[in-house]
Amino acid sequence: MHMIDLRPAANEVTRLLDGVRDDQLADPTPCTDCQVAGLLDHLMGLSLAFTWAARKTPAPGGPPPRAAAEDLDPKWRIELSLRLEDLVEAWRDPSAWEGMAEAGGVSMPAEQMGVVALDELVLHGWDLARATGQPFTCDPDHAATILAFTEASARPEQEAAAAGLFGPVVPVSEDAPVFDRALGFAGRAPGWTPPAA
Repeated sequence: MHMIDLRPAANEVTRLLDGVRDDQLADPTPCTDCQVAGLLDHLMGLSLAFTWAARKTPAPGGPPPRAAAEDLDPKWRIELSLRLEDLVEAWRDPSAWEGMAEAGGVSMPAEQMGVVALDELVLHGWDLARATGQPFTCDPDHAATILAFTEASARPEQEAAAAGLFGPVVPVSEDAPVFDRALGFAGRAPGWTPPAA
């Protein structure tokens, strides 16, 4: 069993929250057709979903609704920080990495689910940083784990499974930094900047 500490990734997302201005909530993000507020609402939902997955607890009332900008909790800065803390602690329990886990109606081995949780935190953290003009740092070990995951997901035989998870692969040089290559396989251009107003 290989446990991953989600703390560095969660801390990076938490750090970004104070740098998000209210006038940026309607701004675009690297996620197609998703505003900053919608991305934050998605982070709110996924932090709960993956916490429940770690604890092998069914989602109360079924899977959460799709993320929407208009549904963002007005207290998102405080609430998301708390949810990220719960997420980290849930995955620090060795039992979180054993057996099967379910999130968003998808069931898979818990070790794989932990990698998906890491991937979601890091990629959407990067999305948030790029959309709001903030620097972003990814732990080198996490970058390597995410590259392996996104590269495997980009293989032709995985097309059906990856549908809706990532956009089309963005070509990135093979000698580019590990995290940039991971972004490319996840359908993101490493140099993405918000379109000019």
